Amino acid sequence: MTGAHGREPIVVGVDPDPSKRLALAWAADEAERRGLPVRLVHAQGLPTGGYRTGEARPSWEEWNRTLHEAGARTLREAVAFVESRRPAVEVSTVLAEGEPAWVLREEAGNASLVVVGSWHLSARRELFTSASVVLPVSAHAPCPVVVVPEPEHVTEEPPYFVVGVDGSPHAAAAVDVAFEEAALRGAVLRALYVWHPPLLGVLDEDAAVQECRRVLAETVAGRTARYPGVELHHEVVRGHPVRVLTEASRRALGLVVGTRGHGGFSDMLLGSVSQGVLHHARCPVITVPVRGA
Repeated sequence: MTGAHGREPIVVGVDPDPSKRLALAWAADEAERRGLPVRLVHAQGLPTGGYRTGEARPSWEEWNRTLHEAGARTLREAVAFVESRRPAVEVSTVLAEGEPAWVLREEAGNASLVVVGSWHLSARRELFTSASVVLPVSAHAPCPVVVVPEPEHVTEEPPYFVVGVDGSPHAAAAVDVAFEEAALRGAVLRALYVWHPPLLGVLDEDAAVQECRRVLAETVAGRTARYPGVELHHEVVRGHPVRVLTEASRRALGLVVGTRGHGGFSDMLLGSVSQGVLHHARCPVITVPVRGA
């Protein structure tokens, strides 16, 4: 990411709740590791209701001033958090009007990566909260997107990353990012090809598994020479990709997957596996588009 994007910042969406700081912490730590600036983005959506019928409402100017003051306060607190955690990191801020997903997608065009937080809620509540930002940003951003869940999960020693491989260009792009992340953190990398047998089965299961192993080996080939310090484990696992990747990354530093990168709707763009792990994984998930797609 650093080689292709130079000094382009790490963009992070700032939550107004000061108790939700894991995405901000992840972004600040990553910025220091990579020697990149961090750009804190807070988007002010349209004013909402909350008034009883017939009750006098403030003017649009009052609404706007109140929102701006609250947003500016949110960003000041976020800047103070980053500066206390990583004093050497260069920080800039953006206070924008509009839907958070749209604002972050615009900022992603000039970013090394985008970091957002997520909260695992009921399916209905998540549809209108964190998922309304996470899914469209992950689907449309031209750079990798990191989704950091709240609350913080427990990691394992030695630290490791997991990357899903299926032989596609999207998986190859994810492998590149996974090696880079593992190298930056001195972590082990587990590359998994998840074989999901068709409902009607296959004539030669052993041959199918051997083909999966060949594709997996070809996909990771060459990266070990570039990242000699990364200990690589690769394996073919039978099962559903979402379930296997979620379980394999349960105590990982992160899970890296590729996005599909085509189609007209966000779910088509993201792909069912990417959407599934974003919903179920409890570690940070990095979705990676194919460069230039």
